[in-house]
Amino acid sequence: MKTVIALSSIICIIALAYTAIDQTIITDYYQHMRSVFGKNTINNISKTLRTNNTRTASTMAPSSTFVGLPVIPPQDPSLTAKSPKARGIQKVFEAIEQSEGAGATVRRSIGTPKLRNFSPFLMLDHFTIGDGAGFPDHPHRGQETITYLLSGGVKHEDFAGHAGTIHAGDLQFMTAGRGIVHAEMPAESIDGSPNVGMQLWVDLPKDLKACEPRYRDLRSEEIPVYNSPDGKVSVKVISGQTHGVDSLQELAYTPVWLLDITIQPGGSIEQPLPAGWNSFAYILNGTVTWDTGITTQQVPQFHNTVFEQKGDSIKASVPEGEKEARFMLVAGMPLDQPIVQYGPFVLTDASQVRQALYDYQTFSNGFERAKDWESEIGKVMAH
Repeated sequence: MKTVIALSSIICIIALAYTAIDQTIITDYYQHMRSVFGKNTINNISKTLRTNNTRTASTMAPSSTFVGLPVIPPQDPSLTAKSPKARGIQKVFEAIEQSEGAGATVRRSIGTPKLRNFSPFLMLDHFTIGDGAGFPDHPHRGQETITYLLSGGVKHEDFAGHAGTIHAGDLQFMTAGRGIVHAEMPAESIDGSPNVGMQLWVDLPKDLKACEPRYRDLRSEEIPVYNSPDGKVSVKVISGQTHGVDSLQELAYTPVWLLDITIQPGGSIEQPLPAGWNSFAYILNGTVTWDTGITTQQVPQFHNTVFEQKGDSIKASVPEGEKEARFMLVAGMPLDQPIVQYGPFVLTDASQVRQALYDYQTFSNGFERAKDWESEIGKVMAH
């Protein structure tokens, strides 16, 4: 009990490092998506939420009813364009390494003054967790987190009794919804190498912020792969679509595309993206050349490229004689709603954030199971 209260105080202090910002985003596009998906979809979501909220807190399960929106928008003009136009580049900047959590280091490229609340994206961390470091017990409400392991392994455990480990190439999609408390700690490494990965925070549509929490692990062997005819481009289709290869469905509630792209010297790819979605590319290795149709720009490792909304696709290549390059291409449907964030709580107005803090500290309205709970994997950091 005292550990939970202490952690509550720590979380509140950590949360001061974040800025709460109200931001109205792209009303016209959101209304367009409503017309594409149809009002019935939104009404069904609201109906499902009303049903869920009349129940007592239930344990999470991968088989929970999926109430999110389709990841591949039907009849999207950019995905079906006969003469697609390349997107321009809005900005490019380096993700600077910094300390985070308990002994971990991250390169944060979203959630900084350079790029904040890029709807639906709230945060992007390229993290490294060594032995004895990690992210002990902490809460979330109102968002989704997507964790992608590049090397090593990470254990996770939550107050609903779920526990597991994801390894290199695996992902975990976590929908916090009305509330979750969990821990993320490194798995033991035989050779002592660090555990490295990407974690993306995604905002939830306001109609889904009160949904029941949900986990969905995606193993590396489940991820479809596209290989170009010349063998110089490989794409892991984590979420979304590329060149006739579709990802698995029902991963995140907020529609997000995640493509892990590797280009060999002399290779190139044109990747369509849904119309009006916000998009960026984070360079993991090497240097990528972007072609906007007007100019080209080379972007090196650990830099984030933010693309303009206008246009149908992005064009990437690696010239002959250069080293192999690898990058994460990410796109998401922008949400027409304010963002008010206080640390791990992401809502749409300040009163909801205050309520989240109260609920967490009083073990109520979604946080009942946090009372007297302490993760086993986090104990090494708590004592």
